[in-house]
Amino acid sequence: MSIVMPQRPRCAFASDNAAGAHPAVIEALVRVNAGHALAYGDDDETRVCEQRFRELFGRDVITLLTFNGTGANVAALASLVRPAESIICADWAHINVDETGAPERIVGAKLLDLPTPDGKLVPAQIADQTHALGDQHHAQPGVVSITQSTELGTAYSPDEVAAICETAHRFGMRVHMDGARIANAVAAFGGTIDVLRSMTIDAGVDVITFGGTKNGILGGEALIFLAPELGERSRFIRKSVTQLPSKMRFIAAQFNALLDNNLWVDLATHSNAMARLLYEQTDAIQGVEHSGAPLVNSVFPSLPPSAIQPLRDWCFFWDWDASRGQVRWMTAWDTTEDDVARFAAGVARILATCN
Repeated sequence: MSIVMPQRPRCAFASDNAAGAHPAVIEALVRVNAGHALAYGDDDETRVCEQRFRELFGRDVITLLTFNGTGANVAALASLVRPAESIICADWAHINVDETGAPERIVGAKLLDLPTPDGKLVPAQIADQTHALGDQHHAQPGVVSITQSTELGTAYSPDEVAAICETAHRFGMRVHMDGARIANAVAAFGGTIDVLRSMTIDAGVDVITFGGTKNGILGGEALIFLAPELGERSRFIRKSVTQLPSKMRFIAAQFNALLDNNLWVDLATHSNAMARLLYEQTDAIQGVEHSGAPLVNSVFPSLPPSAIQPLRDWCFFWDWDASRGQVRWMTAWDTTEDDVARFAAGVARILATCN
């Protein structure tokens, strides 16, 4: 039986990576495209960007612009890890499941991926790994890496980050935050600059990968050493792991547009709100099983297996746990209420034929 579907949403729900760049970012790229500027960061646009991040964090931080998130994470970890050290992370950490082994291959450090039902490490897990300290037969735990927000749609509160940093530092470890979606986490806890600082620099995070690609820019990430003394050789490491952009002004201009008037928070706040709206509009549909309301911009419902492929053929999204019919729907800065309404109508239409 043929199903007559409503009009497909303009924006699908596969990933915030699928969204385009915000118009302000495109305008900034056009602006800096005129004329010449010296390469490798010796330009006014990059200097402005560096100052903007100093103002954002309220400290004299070191900012290094990179091409992408994996490269930024690798450069960060390579700057923090000493020989024969390991990196503690959650089993669901992006560096563990979605970077094709890059941290281990390029940095040469063992990842200690610990089980986390919600994607978040807890201090006790870090303390448990210190049994290896001083034992020459074991890689020495040297760095803790946390993902904010996590791959499971959760986020660390400022107090949780502070507790992790306190434990790590007490045992001589450094803390890296993979903030590919830091904006969504900040928005989830209030969306203010104080929130950002409370869950990063004030909490004790040493280095953060500050994401932009998933939040309205064309491409690029910022690697920020909140503890500047740890970034003394970072410029050389960035180059050695192939993350030094020659025409850096183009990445800097994008971040300058994102940081202007807190656009980065506004976009993430909207993205989170659209995920909550998607949850609300599909929660009552028979056959959709939600585990709870989303905190950030991802929803993980379970659907009848027979409904998943027809729905995906109509409007694409990814599987999450195929063994129990769980999928992932993600919203982005450009998702609209109309997109959500159309998608929810399509879900209802297809599931009505499967029940």
